[in-house]
Amino acid sequence: MLEILRNLQRNAPVNFSLVAVNLDQKQPGFPEHVLPAYLDKQGVEYHIVERDTYSVVKEKTPEGKTTCALCSRLRRGSLYGFAEEIGANKIALGHHREDILETLFLNMFFGGNLKAMPPKLLSDDGKNIVIRPLAYCKEADIAEFSRLMEFPIIPCNLCGSQPNMQRQVVKEMLAEWDKKFPGRLESMFKAVTNIAPSQLADRSLFDFEGLEAKQAELLAGRIQAFNVS
Repeated sequence: MLEILRNLQRNAPVNFSLVAVNLDQKQPGFPEHVLPAYLDKQGVEYHIVERDTYSVVKEKTPEGKTTCALCSRLRRGSLYGFAEEIGANKIALGHHREDILETLFLNMFFGGNLKAMPPKLLSDDGKNIVIRPLAYCKEADIAEFSRLMEFPIIPCNLCGSQPNMQRQVVKEMLAEWDKKFPGRLESMFKAVTNIAPSQLADRSLFDFEGLEAKQAELLAGRIQAFNVS
């Protein structure tokens, strides 16, 4: 994502400044030297924000439960606060297409709601705008690009080592679908951008109670048209 934004900064007809920010959550074994060494070599302005969210997550998460929900809230809050501190008016996150589809299914399966992660989002308090420049990119393409560019890879042991992590289950489901039915993920992502509220059942998005009045209005218009002729 940083490489793409730096390229846009050089070539796009829009002027913007760019600051790289990494959150060191004090996870055991986190290779804290890797990213600063790479960014120093690239000559990129950056900040390493140190927040011991790891200890909070381990303390507050019951045994056998996943840490993802609390960890993501703490991480997001830390980034929002730091963005405000340095005067940034956009926060760019690296979520890709599969992240969005996984979130869609996780919310359907376990949250009972139909939502994912939009490419652009205004935070609830109105102070921050989040953008996801890689939202339309395939995870496999990003992985291949990263391999070719020889980017430093920093694993997240806190997430990946958890048993019964439903996101991993959904990820495997999507990977299997993509293997068996080429084009299915493309079709599903297109569906995220092509919603028909009248064909769902959310009363706050569509006026189902007003259909009779709408029908009467349409029929009255047709009758008037017939009378004119």
